[in-house]
Amino acid sequence: MFDFSIVTQWVDTLLRSWMSPTAAVIVECVLVGVCLLLGYAVIALALIYIERKVCAFFQCRLGPNRVGPYGVIQSVADMFKMLIKEIIHINHIDKFLFGLAPYIVIISSVLAFSCIPFAKGLQVLDFNIGIFFLLAVSSIGIVGILLAGWSSNNKYTLIGAMRSGAQMISYELSIGLSILTMVMLAGTMSLSGIVEAQAGGWFIFTGHIPAIIAFLIYIIAGTAETNRGPFDLPEAESELTAGYHTEYSGMHFGFFYLAEYLNMFIVASVAATLFWGGWMPLHISGWDGFNQAMDYIPSIIWFLGKVAVMIFIIMWFKWTFPRLRIDQLLKLEWKYLLPINLINLLLMALIIVFGLHF
Repeated sequence: MFDFSIVTQWVDTLLRSWMSPTAAVIVECVLVGVCLLLGYAVIALALIYIERKVCAFFQCRLGPNRVGPYGVIQSVADMFKMLIKEIIHINHIDKFLFGLAPYIVIISSVLAFSCIPFAKGLQVLDFNIGIFFLLAVSSIGIVGILLAGWSSNNKYTLIGAMRSGAQMISYELSIGLSILTMVMLAGTMSLSGIVEAQAGGWFIFTGHIPAIIAFLIYIIAGTAETNRGPFDLPEAESELTAGYHTEYSGMHFGFFYLAEYLNMFIVASVAATLFWGGWMPLHISGWDGFNQAMDYIPSIIWFLGKVAVMIFIIMWFKWTFPRLRIDQLLKLEWKYLLPINLINLLLMALIIVFGLHF
């Protein structure tokens, strides 16, 4: 299997042969930043197009089909429209916090995006406490949402922000406990280490029933964490117009829009990494020929394929189930998911202690 660290080491050696070590590090940071932002934008545009097509499929429609073949350039056209739209200035708002909020949301999303191991040796940030860092930076986004709702000086945006705060803080508990369950099984908090620990079998298969329960809870909580249907109470159009970003326009609104889709990609990527082996091919113990054949498939193809399945499941949720009420949403977390998660964590600990996992 190809190791992308060969490419990154070659670039580092090349730059250091042309310039001083300090200048080489600066240039490398700039290149990494450009690649992150480019990947961020491309993935967001692709997901917007895919969501429109999936939505159309579930509703027996065609979806985008005019701009470009099969409508593939529709998202690009919408991006240019968003870039040139006027940012409407609202009276009686906290202008500084109103302008700061979308940047906090987008920075949180980009930092979490940089932790994802896309392929073998292809990862921007790889700490020994990578999971802890990922949970920390992804939690910053709620600050931007609360600031957006409060600084807009609008009762609908404030209600949407308060709903979003209650929802995201509640469901972060289930996400954290689900992740902790798999960290116990892997024995490391490094994302690359978690992937490598699944060389003999993906955790969804080797972790017994606790891994399956943790995966189901993670997908449900992750969907709620990203404010997507049927958990899109903060943006309930029938009640709150557009929720916490009602007063935003132009590129500021575009930041919230992009962050929602990239957060969905991040949730799907973490699910693929923790439960389905990340970029690790499917290996079956004792099947050496089969394992060698699987290794010929590039690691980035494995990763993107698994993420695509996770994203489809999340989209399937949105276009299948009706929106919950806020009391039903919080009841689901505090009365069902959280107790099940705590018991599941204890069950995983017993399986590890007694060596019952595969």
